[in-house]
Amino acid sequence: MRLTEAMQQIIKTEVYKLLGPDSQIILFGSRIDDSQKGGDIDLFIQTPQQLSNKIEAECRLSARLYIKLGGRKVDVLIKDKHSNIAPIYQHAIDYGVAL
Repeated sequence: MRLTEAMQQIIKTEVYKLLGPDSQIILFGSRIDDSQKGGDIDLFIQTPQQLSNKIEAECRLSARLYIKLGGRKVDVLIKDKHSNIAPIYQHAIDYGVAL
């Protein structure tokens, strides 16, 4: 996994602030492959709460992480209590790494 401990802690802190400590965070995409270089950070987050505006939460979290991680691009997918399992969510669950 190509995230430092400090980066992982920043991600956890921001996710828990916005979505609560019961949220599960999964890193997926190119950052789980140690042989690759660069690339954005792809995160899939499952939260037990129901969000009134999931897209707004995804954008807000992505922006917070972009700032806290020094301008590194972060793509965020959130599955809340009532979201269906989309194929990209299942891919993240099957092949991602929990933080």
